[in-house]
Amino acid sequence: MNEIIQTERIEKKILFLRRQKVMIDADLAALYGVSTKVLIQAVKRNAQRFPPEFMFRLSSEEYQFLRSQIVTSKKSRGGRRYLPYAFTEHGVAMLATVLKSDQAVRMSILIIKVFVRLRELLSSHKELAETLQVLETRIGKHDQEIQAIIEAIRQLLQPPEKPKRQIGFKVDEPGAKYKLKRKKA
Repeated sequence: MNEIIQTERIEKKILFLRRQKVMIDADLAALYGVSTKVLIQAVKRNAQRFPPEFMFRLSSEEYQFLRSQIVTSKKSRGGRRYLPYAFTEHGVAMLATVLKSDQAVRMSILIIKVFVRLRELLSSHKELAETLQVLETRIGKHDQEIQAIIEAIRQLLQPPEKPKRQIGFKVDEPGAKYKLKRKKA
């Protein structure tokens, strides 16, 4: 039961930035049971383990966007003085090797499981979206065919036009002489 609660808590902390799923340093520090400062110091001591595809610093625009979406501390109240770091799935895995506490290892495993589960969910949603696209195409084609059938039925339901009576001469056969037909009163 506790793992389910932890999993839900972790899922809420995963964000989508720069077309990747990431977690912010402060959220990871809270999950690992260390301060953000300790986490960043450990990362800086092992900088060679964190290439740009594992970790990046947020731009001020990204940070302002996050602040508007998520309640964060303000500088004036002793909050963050520097832009936060974002860690990708691989960066989170690397953090477990840098932070050597038992809680950090357990949480890293749990976080990686959540990332994998989210990836599987996204791929199943992608397959579902592709299937819906195919169905919409088929339905669109059938709609046109159904419209054509309905139009043909409407034409059949209209009463046939009565042939107009001709006035004057009538030709019975090609090359035949013209005959005068009189109107019957």
